[in-house]
Amino acid sequence: MPSSSRAYVDQPVSDLSAAHRVAAAAASEWGLDSPVLFRRGMNAIFLAGPAAIRVSRPNADATSSLQLASVLLDSGLRVASPFRDDVFAAEGMSATCWSRVEVTGEPVNWREVGAMVRRVHQLDSSELPETYPLPSPASFPWWNFDSLLAATSSVLDEQAQVGIVAAINRHSDWWEFDDAVVCHGDVHPGNVIMSSEGPVLIDWDLMCVAPAGWDHAPMMTWAERWGGSSGEYESFASGYGRSLRGDEVAEAFAELRLVAATLMRVQAAMADDAAMPEAERRLQYWRGEDDSPQWRAQ
Repeated sequence: MPSSSRAYVDQPVSDLSAAHRVAAAAASEWGLDSPVLFRRGMNAIFLAGPAAIRVSRPNADATSSLQLASVLLDSGLRVASPFRDDVFAAEGMSATCWSRVEVTGEPVNWREVGAMVRRVHQLDSSELPETYPLPSPASFPWWNFDSLLAATSSVLDEQAQVGIVAAINRHSDWWEFDDAVVCHGDVHPGNVIMSSEGPVLIDWDLMCVAPAGWDHAPMMTWAERWGGSSGEYESFASGYGRSLRGDEVAEAFAELRLVAATLMRVQAAMADDAAMPEAERRLQYWRGEDDSPQWRAQ
């Protein structure tokens, strides 16, 4: 499987205590309030007065994420704005400082999000910071299905494994593509904030070069599998300018995202029993059970 480079962030902040120490030291140096953990995923996000401190383990100079935000803002995209232009580094992690986006609580305007993603796809990669990675998604470790299957084979029951392997085999050449654009990389409700000015597209860690369907794929199954509202993808597609339902490449990405999400949750359950209920929910789908429940984003 080819791989040109790694995504900006492709490994989580595993030591939350260390991340909190880094955020606290950065806040002290920057004269901000004591940080309070807001969200933890691949990154740890802390709120500190008027700012948000993002602690991560990037695969590039963290300054490039601030530069990228400036380019995207200049391109007319609604993204988080840097609060400071410097980086605080400690304990193998980097902290960057961002202006807080105040949430309105209104439903996401998916039509506007689709229009923004269309503008992302029109970006010229030469206009982006040279130091910010733009890999093929084939480099993402959670899309290495051979490795994930090997890691989870001891706990996958035969029926679920048959369903998962069949999906992988249907799209075994998914990474062989020529028609590619600049993609956000992870467009879904968790990466959209509704502000008073409209939706803000956040978390550009997985920015990559791929077919346009890469950015359509998450929303194509959101209502069916993740409990989203009916019509959200259609609204997104309307803003984008076209729907990719029925597009062979986009449909492959959509199904394989479900495979990746399942195997990653199974792998998590092998290390933490608390993850097992959600892993089981997802495996029911691959067993072909008629009443398989919708999944829950973690």
